[in-house]
Amino acid sequence: MSIYDRFGVTPLINATGSVTRLGGAPMAPEVLAAFHEAAGQACSLEQLQAAASREISRHTAADAGLVTAGCAAGLTLGAAAILAELDLGKMERLPRVADGRCEFLIAREQRSGYDHAVRAAGGTLVEVGFNEIVSNAGVRRTEVWEYLAAITDKTAGIVYVAAPDSRPRLAELVQAAQARALPVLVDAAGEVLPRRSIPELVATGADLIAFSGGKAIRGPQSTGVLCGRAMLIMSAGLQMLDMDDHPELWNPPAPWIERSLLPGIPRHGIGRGFKVSKEEIAALLVALDLFYSGAYDAWRPRYLSWLEDIAAAVPAPSQTRLLNPPDGERFPTLEVRVDETRLNRSAYDVCRSLRNGSPSIYVGHGQLSEGVLVIHPLCLTEERAGIVARRLVEELSPAPAESPR
Repeated sequence: MSIYDRFGVTPLINATGSVTRLGGAPMAPEVLAAFHEAAGQACSLEQLQAAASREISRHTAADAGLVTAGCAAGLTLGAAAILAELDLGKMERLPRVADGRCEFLIAREQRSGYDHAVRAAGGTLVEVGFNEIVSNAGVRRTEVWEYLAAITDKTAGIVYVAAPDSRPRLAELVQAAQARALPVLVDAAGEVLPRRSIPELVATGADLIAFSGGKAIRGPQSTGVLCGRAMLIMSAGLQMLDMDDHPELWNPPAPWIERSLLPGIPRHGIGRGFKVSKEEIAALLVALDLFYSGAYDAWRPRYLSWLEDIAAAVPAPSQTRLLNPPDGERFPTLEVRVDETRLNRSAYDVCRSLRNGSPSIYVGHGQLSEGVLVIHPLCLTEERAGIVARRLVEELSPAPAESPR
């Protein structure tokens, strides 16, 4: 009996990838071993986070870092750090900002439900630019001058969502922001592949960058990383750590926390609900080592083989397309285009049947409106890939023609 059976939960096959709603990516044995070993002894979370900062800096070239409870928590802590800096009174008042300097500029085309994380810290988002391509009203993207034109005495910083096609270019925006002493907080939740991505974002001079510790890094899914300017990381750490200690005894690790810069000790901050356990921190640090060393690359031939086998099994009239990024790091994926007319079934129908079948199979649903199912190999095994292939045959095979009377 599995742990899920014990509690009456039916396991499923995840052919979607490292999505949070399905539990994230599988952790490597070394990561699970680190989690288990860390659970067996106590340690100072301040000392462990300071060690994590050194490791994060080594991998990303950022000044400092912090392990967070996911990327969204990193965004909230990053916004809180920008709003309060090292002012203990401001930390105490968040999410209320007494002086009104709480606005973050963000491109309208980069808005999403995830930016609630910034608003949770007390930030107010001010949109700049338009979304003309989506609205079929033009070809231009958001430009740097539009951020500059929106700056007021209430502007606290800029939020930027990183993606390969994000505009304007981050380096250009950071340069303009620095000239006006405005910090830039980057949401790079899934932008860790190829492995040079985060170091390249750091190299732009962006003040804070948040990314997921799950997904491709394959640490605990509930972890994330916030890295960047040392003073802001210090502020974020102070607003997350357990601060219940005597001032006479508190001795935080320098230079990660430089006590000489503080007039006292803050109370528990807005990040208290985002605390990270010692087990999660240790496991994430091992996962970061594996990720940045390229250890996960050895799995790529298996991923390709499983997808090729699934593609070979898909019956006509449905069609397949194997996407294999040439950088050798990003995951291959398989697109299965459902011939909705000839099968008299939509991609939504097929997706629903796969979910409701036994075993339940979740495939990528981001392109269902285009009639496409997406198969991601990260959470598959050879056995599970075989089951996916079999179920696709069952769902996509044309109904037999009726015999003439």
